[in-house]
Amino acid sequence: MNTRLRTLGSKTAGPGQSVYITGEIGINHNGDLDNAFALIDVAAEAGCDAVKFQKRTPEICTPRDQWDIERDTPWGRMTYIDYRHRVEFDETQYRAIDEHCKKRGIDWFASPWDTEAVAFLEKFDVPAHKVASASLTDDELLRALRATGRTVILSTGMSTPEQIRHAVEVLGSANILLCHATSTYPAKAEELNLRVIQTLQEEYPNVPIGYSGHETGLQTTLAAVALGAAFVERHITLDRAMWGSDQAASVEPQGLQRLVRDIRTIETALGDGVKKVYESELGPMKKLRRVQGLVAA
Repeated sequence: MNTRLRTLGSKTAGPGQSVYITGEIGINHNGDLDNAFALIDVAAEAGCDAVKFQKRTPEICTPRDQWDIERDTPWGRMTYIDYRHRVEFDETQYRAIDEHCKKRGIDWFASPWDTEAVAFLEKFDVPAHKVASASLTDDELLRALRATGRTVILSTGMSTPEQIRHAVEVLGSANILLCHATSTYPAKAEELNLRVIQTLQEEYPNVPIGYSGHETGLQTTLAAVALGAAFVERHITLDRAMWGSDQAASVEPQGLQRLVRDIRTIETALGDGVKKVYESELGPMKKLRRVQGLVAA
């Protein structure tokens, strides 16, 4: 039995499985359901396995001293707590998102930022829950997620090896998937440290390792797949020039199509690691090899 496999709805993530590709919508919808639908369509058309949102209870997740600070938004000047409410979807809107995803044949899940958000998401049959890097040290949240019995995807950005180890102990390793990440938006190439994927594979031999990228460009995410990432997540946007803090580190529709296409090519090309002579090589062998050498067993 391979203990490095995890169930994500009807799909399986881990070594030997197709890379599970998630388009992170986050709050790039800017509180607009039509934007969310359009981003779901973009991800479905590119061939992603899932889209991901973020779910917060604003009064819990926003520090009290920031509630009344005013800021400029696309909807005019408003307090920060009003803004946080403005970009959250309610149950009716998530029902519409759930329906739209079913229609498009793509899964959805979210990063809950508090235990009330976990209870909210449990109203839906999501394939997994995601722990944002910022929440890795929130033991109360981790315990609530473990209690759901669903696969938990844990991002490890802005975290020390000791903090990661503690979070894994709280969650239990049997039902988690770890994601290497660097929590800078956008992240610089010299700080991506993709070899950490291999470090995590050695450190957690019974846990599948994935990659959550916040860089610009696609090539480094493709390198993560070549290094063995079983799960890939990238922020997606309709237009990087749109209002919002995550838009600049997001992938636009055409880029997402290329990314999914190239990931599928790489996973096919990686093969099974067993050296063999392919039938397609017999013709060139006959034509080009002057000395036959040892007869193959």
